[in-house]
Amino acid sequence: MSSTELPETRTAAPPASRNRPVRVADGEELRSVALPGLSLTVRSRPGTRPGLPPALYVHGLGGSSQNWSALMPLLADVVDGEAVDLPGFGVSPPPEDGNYSVTGHARAVIRLLDSGGRGPVHLFGNSLGGAVATRVAAVRPDLVRTLTLVSPALPELRAQRTAWPTALLALPGVSSFFARLTRDWTAEQRVRGVMALCYGDPGQVTDEGFLHAVEEMERRLELPYFWDAMARSSRGIVDAYTLGGQHGLWRQAERVLAPTLLVYGARDRLVSFRMARRAATAFRGSRLLTLPDAGHVAMMEYPETVAQAARELIADHGGS
Repeated sequence: MSSTELPETRTAAPPASRNRPVRVADGEELRSVALPGLSLTVRSRPGTRPGLPPALYVHGLGGSSQNWSALMPLLADVVDGEAVDLPGFGVSPPPEDGNYSVTGHARAVIRLLDSGGRGPVHLFGNSLGGAVATRVAAVRPDLVRTLTLVSPALPELRAQRTAWPTALLALPGVSSFFARLTRDWTAEQRVRGVMALCYGDPGQVTDEGFLHAVEEMERRLELPYFWDAMARSSRGIVDAYTLGGQHGLWRQAERVLAPTLLVYGARDRLVSFRMARRAATAFRGSRLLTLPDAGHVAMMEYPETVAQAARELIADHGGS
């Protein structure tokens, strides 16, 4: 453990807004990890036997560790899994320094791994989490055994029109305006909008899954920092897209040494499917899985298919 980090603090359940419960699936555990200036909630899915290599899952913008609850049990026989709530998302409170940049989120992930001594891990990232995971793998190769990226948010010169509203959240005042504009929207309406944007076929979501998503949306809307975290993280993505030189995400993708699996959905409305070929070129020796009917969250839409591809990567590179 680094001498600059504090040990983790275990709690029965992290605090929820107005006592609303946070959903924990059977077989999952929640704990809070306290670090200087930062507190992170971690959702664990222990491996089915001792000695399995560790894995860490990183969610996308507006998501949480729950985004990995469908995939984690499918890999529990090959990895000891943990999914983190990034600062300001899920049950993790905002960072004290207000840093929601891709680098800030990557620093939080690195500090989490350093404090627990779990590296190197099989690292997974979706969307914003994919950009964060790319940066972690580039700057701290010692922490990453393999890298699996699902629709990673890497810079595009011509973003899809359906992705523009997310980028607009980065503009000053837009998030507060949007909050006022949508104040009469129900949680159900918001969830349907999110699912229409993120899923290739929202009709695949079960009634139970929809209900859980509505409950989580109601909980998040009560958080006083909800819109601020969304806006600042959106700004962080836009800022990362404009960085050039060695700090640019594409340049850092080229520096990644870990064996990499790339997953892209042909119906993705946020990350263009055309970016799959560029990513496959940038990440040296990478594997590419394309799913014609998937949208932006393939690990939630087609968890079995994604799990099989990840399982093969892990087996070939550092599985137990």
